[in-house]
Amino acid sequence: MSEKTFHSYRPLDGHGLAHEPLNAMVAPRPIGWIGSMSAAGVPNLAPYSFFNLLAYRPPIVGFSSGGEKDSVRNARETGAFTWNLVSRDLAEAMNASSATVGPDVDEFSLIGLDMLPGMETPAPRVAASPVQFECKVTEILPLKTLAGVPGGNIMVFGEVVRIHIDTAHIVDGVYQTTSAVPISRGGGTGDYFEIRPDTLFQMARPR
Repeated sequence: MSEKTFHSYRPLDGHGLAHEPLNAMVAPRPIGWIGSMSAAGVPNLAPYSFFNLLAYRPPIVGFSSGGEKDSVRNARETGAFTWNLVSRDLAEAMNASSATVGPDVDEFSLIGLDMLPGMETPAPRVAASPVQFECKVTEILPLKTLAGVPGGNIMVFGEVVRIHIDTAHIVDGVYQTTSAVPISRGGGTGDYFEIRPDTLFQMARPR
């Protein structure tokens, strides 16, 4: 077995490559398509590639924002947000919702998406999304550097208080992960991956 050659670098000094590799290595990442409502009643929808399910019981999700963007501000003001799963057929709409617009702009109307109201929260849901989580904010934290100072990123955590699943993706009582062809974010300037059944493999946990 030949020895590996490593490209090693300190992030503070730069990576020295043609493109940032960090988000290509921790990939693919689930997309946090976050719906929220401002205190003034303006709906907002934006995708975040730094998002994940963080706990089982109670279910906690979190997304990280580079600065105090509309989603963070709305979550802070109303105490709620939604997560909407991005299926392959919604990829272009999700991408369109990433456009930089003012806080008075309703992205649902801007890109022509139907909206559903929350049942437990004031945050809106993407009607066409196959899975929607309604979340109540538990914490909003500035992410700190080693020096103990805020680094400009803000983490929003929310407990999932209601889940909506399109029943077309439930077979014999089991939600089918690949049925809706969810997509995940890779690296580069715009790399995405489809989650399909031909990539499935299974392993039993050690006892």
